[in-house]
Amino acid sequence: MGSNEWKVKVVLVTGAARGLGAAIAGNLVEAGARVVLTDIDEAAGSATAGAMGAAFFRHDVTSEADWERVIESVVETTGGLDVVVNNAGIETAALLVDCELRDFQRVMAVNADGCFLGTKWALRVMRPGGASGRGGVVVNLSSVAGLVGVVGLGSYCAAKGAVRLLTKSAALESARLGYGVRVNSIHPAIIKTDMGAAVVRSMTELGLAPDVEAADALIRQMHPMGYGRPEDVAEAVRYLASASGRWVNGAELVLDGGLTAG
Repeated sequence: MGSNEWKVKVVLVTGAARGLGAAIAGNLVEAGARVVLTDIDEAAGSATAGAMGAAFFRHDVTSEADWERVIESVVETTGGLDVVVNNAGIETAALLVDCELRDFQRVMAVNADGCFLGTKWALRVMRPGGASGRGGVVVNLSSVAGLVGVVGLGSYCAAKGAVRLLTKSAALESARLGYGVRVNSIHPAIIKTDMGAAVVRSMTELGLAPDVEAADALIRQMHPMGYGRPEDVAEAVRYLASASGRWVNGAELVLDGGLTAG
């Protein structure tokens, strides 16, 4: 049963049709929050939202017009907005010498531009005088690839690194201007979702491992505690967005089972 804290909160989660986004949304629904899922995949997003009794909006996170429309609709239908989780993201695996500019730009658009727009519109609506105006929390999904380099994921590293420092800048700006909005980033290592499985396959496709089994074994060895679960990320989001995280701002929460500790 959700706590009183969550029963008065409205949460928007992007890229929530499946994977981490769906796990994050489901966790917050269970906590008692009023959750809105968004995704560019309307069929899958509607099905996921319907299964958990949440609302859904089709949403291209690279479109500022879509951000304005979705956030305005959420505030109008729920009476406010308290948490935005910028989870939507894509990966394109390629060695830098082979990476096409259009693929690099697409990864940057979804991961970095989408996070920028989500943070911008969250601050606008949550700050004093905004349409919601009661403060709030932004949680940006970065990655360990936003902290260290990864062979074959140059564009993804660039995008997630941008998310990391955008988060810190937004956190400082919000605090110093009295917006009452905390902004933090989460940096997971490989989680066994569709996207995580694609990273394992890409190692073989790029010639970095002889087969999928060898690639999987290599990546497992990189994680001292083994692969993470979607629930691990969902619980971290819940903490950052809760009153328990009231003094956490501009932080980067690393969830990697010890991968970056050495």
